[in-house]
Amino acid sequence: MPKLTVVDRSGTERTIEVGNGLTVMEAIRDNGFDELLALCGGCCSCATCHVHVDPAFADKLPAMSEDEDDLLESSDNRDAASRLSCQIDFTDDLDGLKVRIAEED
Repeated sequence: MPKLTVVDRSGTERTIEVGNGLTVMEAIRDNGFDELLALCGGCCSCATCHVHVDPAFADKLPAMSEDEDDLLESSDNRDAASRLSCQIDFTDDLDGLKVRIAEED
């Protein structure tokens, strides 16, 4: 099963297994990372699932939609590696992906 490494806000790193058909947000939420609020449930309407993605995986991610870009614009913690985890479908190609949960705005 593919693995995802999640770094929480305190810097603690944990690797989890991700089942087929889940988004990165669902995998993080379902594995007890309470820092990732995901208030809209994955509808790309709140930006509370903001993560920073390992740049080594940038070319494997789906393109950012205009809606995602607009939501991330409102974050003081946005950087070049910022993505909304609800917009990343976890696939076998992303096995080994590492993300860091963004600071809360």
